[in-house]
Amino acid sequence: MEKPNILWICTDQQRFDTMGCYGNTSVRTPNIDKLAENGVLFENAFCQATVCTPSRASFLTGRYPRTTRCRQNGQNMPEDELLVTRLLADAGYVGGLSGKLHLSACNPKVTAGTERRINDGYSQFHWSHHPEDDWATNEYIQWLRAKGKAYRPQPTEGSRYVQIGPDAEDHQSAWCAEKAIEFIEANERYSRPWFFSVNMFDPHHPFNPPQAYLQRYLDRLDDIPLPNVAPGEPDSKTYFQRYDHNGAYGDSKLYPFSSMTDQDHKMVRAAYWAMVDLIDEQVGRMIEALERTNQLDNTIVIFMSDHGELLGDHGVYLKGAFFYEPSVHVPLIISNPSRFTPNRRNRELVELTDLAPTLMEAAGLDIHPGMQGKSLWPLLTEAERGDEKHREDIYCEHYNASSKQNGIGGFATMVRTDRYKLVSYHKRNEGELYDLQQDPNETCNLWNDVNFLAVKLDMYERLCDRMAETVDPLPERLAVW
Repeated sequence: MEKPNILWICTDQQRFDTMGCYGNTSVRTPNIDKLAENGVLFENAFCQATVCTPSRASFLTGRYPRTTRCRQNGQNMPEDELLVTRLLADAGYVGGLSGKLHLSACNPKVTAGTERRINDGYSQFHWSHHPEDDWATNEYIQWLRAKGKAYRPQPTEGSRYVQIGPDAEDHQSAWCAEKAIEFIEANERYSRPWFFSVNMFDPHHPFNPPQAYLQRYLDRLDDIPLPNVAPGEPDSKTYFQRYDHNGAYGDSKLYPFSSMTDQDHKMVRAAYWAMVDLIDEQVGRMIEALERTNQLDNTIVIFMSDHGELLGDHGVYLKGAFFYEPSVHVPLIISNPSRFTPNRRNRELVELTDLAPTLMEAAGLDIHPGMQGKSLWPLLTEAERGDEKHREDIYCEHYNASSKQNGIGGFATMVRTDRYKLVSYHKRNEGELYDLQQDPNETCNLWNDVNFLAVKLDMYERLCDRMAETVDPLPERLAVW
């Protein structure tokens, strides 16, 4: 069989429970749901970092954040790191990207133009880190300008925490999809295999869907649930949760849960879901382009997100040194009916580090020795594996990765099994322990419960083992002495 094309769709900050195929009955996601019907939906996929740069560095290399040395936002990816996209390009693939990359410091205060790049394998690079007009090189802004328009989100009635964004056809998600469609069409008559990364900024904050998409939810705002917050939260949890309770990243102007009303909470969730609906329509446009150009049968389509979003759950918005399921549990769908039996749901624990080696195997290439992930290819192709589990546990890191809080950036690690989750906040004598079977909403912190000392010790041992496994396997060992 010829080498497959790869359409890699990665949204930004999208939690797992935001699509119909993942059990959400309120959103409108028929195209993503159909993608799941035609492929394999991973019910238990997890990121390795709760913020953008370390997560993206991790899944693009198949290595852990600490290994890549991209441990936090605002760092630059080291020149000697090898992305899977570079390895595919070296093997003859032609590659492109639209939207965000975020493997280097990307802030208008320090980045005059397009973010710094290493040899990443993308020969076509349509860059738009986010939709705001912060750089002259933001291709999305240039696209709007060519249409005689500008990016000017408007305030909305009902909550100052939600904006009205551009109309659907002018949204950054639509532009990302349009560039992907142009690439798909351009490659129709060529035999060379291709990959294209579609890195939409949605549903990342600020929450700014088109008016028509938001209105669907405003018409039934009473039906939208309030955040999952238990009595006594955040006082029963950690310093970081208490600090961010008054504003994300400790900023009292940035979604301060403690002063937001019930309507504020419902409005933010409505806007977030509306942005997911818009993403779904763009996925439909790209799949239609693959069908129209007769490339769908030979294209592996991946839909995923880099990390999640708390949406007020546990009394906190956005992200940070938090490892709750809405933060670390992400959607992952991989579809190609000509290679994989469709309409399957896989319950194995998988990590986003597993994607890079999977793509290497899909392309018929040797897995690079620097990769630490485990290929998902046996799970996709239903290869015989006996009683072997893909993973016994999941590992995730936050090494000073987001904004500092009173000078403390949050050095924390997580290990999660099928049943338990342990989070250690290093050097603070604080942590969290949850029995996910008895407490799936993670409301009862068992960290100081003497009845769970044995569980806590076992999970700590797992955490130490996983941290030891993040030691860089490179350079390779060449001899026994």
